[in-house]
Amino acid sequence: MELLKQAVLKETFPSWSGQESFSVVKVNYVISRLRINAVDFPETSASFIPGTGVSLSVAHASATISADWRMNTWLLKDQGGITVSISGLFIAVIFKVSRDSTGHLSMLLHNCQLSINSLKVKLNGGSSWIYSFLSGYLEKYIHAKLDKNLCLNIKYKVQLMDAQLKKHKVLSQIDAFAQIDYSLVSSPAVFKSHINLDLKGTVYPVGNHTEPPFVPAPFGLPNQGDSMLYLGVSSYFIKSASLAYYRAGVFNITISKELATTFNLNTALFKDFVPEIALSYVTACPVLLKLMATSPPAVSLNADRCILQITGCVEVFAVLPNSTTQYIFTGNLTASTRGNLTITKQKLIISLLLKRLQFSLLHSILGFPEQISLVENFLSYALRSAVIPVINDKLGKGFPLLNLAHTTLTRPVIRMNQGHLVISTDVHYKREEGGDEDLHSHS
Repeated sequence: MELLKQAVLKETFPSWSGQESFSVVKVNYVISRLRINAVDFPETSASFIPGTGVSLSVAHASATISADWRMNTWLLKDQGGITVSISGLFIAVIFKVSRDSTGHLSMLLHNCQLSINSLKVKLNGGSSWIYSFLSGYLEKYIHAKLDKNLCLNIKYKVQLMDAQLKKHKVLSQIDAFAQIDYSLVSSPAVFKSHINLDLKGTVYPVGNHTEPPFVPAPFGLPNQGDSMLYLGVSSYFIKSASLAYYRAGVFNITISKELATTFNLNTALFKDFVPEIALSYVTACPVLLKLMATSPPAVSLNADRCILQITGCVEVFAVLPNSTTQYIFTGNLTASTRGNLTITKQKLIISLLLKRLQFSLLHSILGFPEQISLVENFLSYALRSAVIPVINDKLGKGFPLLNLAHTTLTRPVIRMNQGHLVISTDVHYKREEGGDEDLHSHS
């Protein structure tokens, strides 16, 4: 309602002119520079209308409007100011919400009711006999104009809001690799206590909107709680992101000496766990570790954790003095990572933490030890120190959750469930003039 009050105070009105007869005198007048100086909504209410939308009502409202007046007859010309005092104003509107053909949220004015208990006009300046003439006329005229046009004006404003909703981008850019589709898949479901919006929530590689080879499983959100907004994120969302980043090659990384800042990546490093590699190169040569995901990371959401299992392979090369590379060995990798989920600046941030690594040798040009646990330990260290930080940096821009003007999420809390997670949060609105307002439930 505070937003509505601010919008009313910004409202502008066109000038109007007319001609009226007073006895045998015809009076031509102009009313200009109408502006609302003050408005008070002592009794307001908002509620959901099941199956329709949202109802807003204002009772016992009052407003003060000022304007300038100018008149002339063949006898005289005069001008002054007007103060209009309105009290006992009642407005009730119902907005119908739906989904349009492009997946945008759509709204229209479903119903509007208006009544005014009292309207008084006070004229300042001018001749006294003009006061009684114009005051009585303007009271009737302004009352009739408000009765006729206020609901029409509200309808027009709703149409403007609907036009803005249609301009709202449902395809949001995450980073250079992926986009997310937040279009509505169905019209909003309106209940007595809340409204449900079912968003697509599919992540695609940039420029490739091929649908994932899996479908989302249905899940529900809490019916009531202390937060204003509940956002449900299913494992489908994270799986589609996993597939998108896999298709974009985000999980393919080459570790070189420039990336391996915490250890000296050369053939001499292997002397303790693959001695044959160190012995084959009299002079230590730089080493390249090429890691490639062979399938999209498998995603599992449980009651207390998010697990991503990455399956891939590693190819190891020596960089010879002439800058050519020499193949050494290839192996399969299975890395089990835990996804830590946080919310920063209205974005869901996923960062990976390596929990376990399994390695199996596929091929080698040199002898290889039967016990490969030391190789696993080295590769595990290489992933933790050089690979996972690179992946987390690429994921660091986060997944946008909301894109509403002048709003931020406040005190968001993430709760893990089987197959989905729930984000409960209030919403903070910052008005253009700099004022702030926290929007939250009062259950």
